[in-house]
Amino acid sequence: MFKEFKEFAMRGNVIDMAVGIIIGAAFGTIVKSLVDDVIMPPIGLLLSNVDFSNLFVVIKTGKIAGPYATLAAAKVAGAVTVNIGVFINTIISFGIIAFSVFLIIKQMNALKRKEVVAPAVPLTKECPYCLSTVAIKASRCPHCTSELKV
Repeated sequence: MFKEFKEFAMRGNVIDMAVGIIIGAAFGTIVKSLVDDVIMPPIGLLLSNVDFSNLFVVIKTGKIAGPYATLAAAKVAGAVTVNIGVFINTIISFGIIAFSVFLIIKQMNALKRKEVVAPAVPLTKECPYCLSTVAIKASRCPHCTSELKV
């Protein structure tokens, strides 16, 4: 059983998949930072200084009574919250990642289409009588002088 697992784990496609997952996780972290630190602050500024990461609704107050200035303060107080801003950031992150994957797949498909080479047009054919190689446009075999179908 260990031998079978080793064979499975050492296949090229399993290693490629593992590398893809690791790079995908790193890419997700970069996109999260892009959304949280670059995209959302200007959007929040345009919408009257709204900080989306601290946009939440308190369902039940915690041990320390509210109002809570930040989501972190609500969490420390033990309040139960619906984190709308975090959800919006996650949706935007997903959109960016999905669009990036779409662009990568689109580029890969374009490269695959370019790789497809039309089959080569034969330049010679075989004489059915003497089995010699003859030019494709020849109407007579140069070796046995038989008439060939063009």
